[in-house]
Amino acid sequence: MSGLNGLSFQSPWLLLSLVVLAGAVALWRVSERRSARYAVRYPNLDVLASVVPARSWPRLVPPLLVALSLAVLLVALARPHVERMLLKERATVILVVDTSRSMQAEDVEPTRLGAAQEAIRTFLDDVPGRLNVGLVVFAGEAQVATPPTKDRELVETALEAIETYVVFGGTAIGDALQTAVDLGKTAIEQEDPPEGKEIAAGSETRHLIQAATCEEGSPVSILFLSDGAQTRGILQPLEGAALARDACFPVYTIALGTPEGVIDRGSLGPGFGPPDDSGSNLIPVPPDPETLREIAEMTGGEFSEARSAEALEMAYESLGSKLGREPGESEITFLLVGGAGVLLLAALALGTFLAPRLP
Repeated sequence: MSGLNGLSFQSPWLLLSLVVLAGAVALWRVSERRSARYAVRYPNLDVLASVVPARSWPRLVPPLLVALSLAVLLVALARPHVERMLLKERATVILVVDTSRSMQAEDVEPTRLGAAQEAIRTFLDDVPGRLNVGLVVFAGEAQVATPPTKDRELVETALEAIETYVVFGGTAIGDALQTAVDLGKTAIEQEDPPEGKEIAAGSETRHLIQAATCEEGSPVSILFLSDGAQTRGILQPLEGAALARDACFPVYTIALGTPEGVIDRGSLGPGFGPPDDSGSNLIPVPPDPETLREIAEMTGGEFSEARSAEALEMAYESLGSKLGREPGESEITFLLVGGAGVLLLAALALGTFLAPRLP
């Protein structure tokens, strides 16, 4: 298959037929000119003009459209392909969302958690239906809200109830990454093995699947959103990132919130102590972009920072066009055939109005 600047052809030699078409058009034009010379020799030009009106450029449009449609069809015969981002086979995205108390801060309207819910809804509406989406929520511990599924309603239902997962136990970033990695591995194991790969039984299964995943490019991506630093958990953030890196799962991180974000100590309930020395009930809850950036760099993902609901939605929109995809070629033959059909219909319609009529 040969190509140029992103366009390639499965059978490029068929493009030589365009030369034949160009020759036919040239012969037609020569024939038209010879007919015009013979017409001048007609003894009574007035009578000739009343029978065959003088040819004008609009009357050339229908035959030119026919020639153009034939050219498009000949290009289609060569089976053209274009480079584009294609959905990976068995593609899965694990959404990981921080539901700690700091997500109730209102520096991002209406709240950080509310903005995250709305952005994820938009993400679910935009990504391909064939993409499997799972949801993990975490605060002091991580929980699987929905396993990877194509059922968008199931994920959206869990998203609506996400506030029921809010606990006051801190932020366990490392444990949340471990949960997402385990969920991604389970999703891969439940799929059919890649063509030509025989999956062994027992302890060798996971190793063989992991080797194939790293070699061919992982079908699993993790989209991780948090608004704070780690305050609780067994694994440290970079330890969780190492698990994702070893599994060849890129982690795309989003740091949500502004450095000025605060929450009211009184809204946290009993047990959180009196106001600080200044007498303020407000607790600062700035995001931790440095840690999230390190996680993305370690795993081969990307880092984004969102300080507003609009920025968060744009981050999810951008990632939605990338996650679960890989560079590939897509055939566009059907588009050219359709375009040729439109050109032919246009030629017929114009020919009806522009073709010469006898009086």
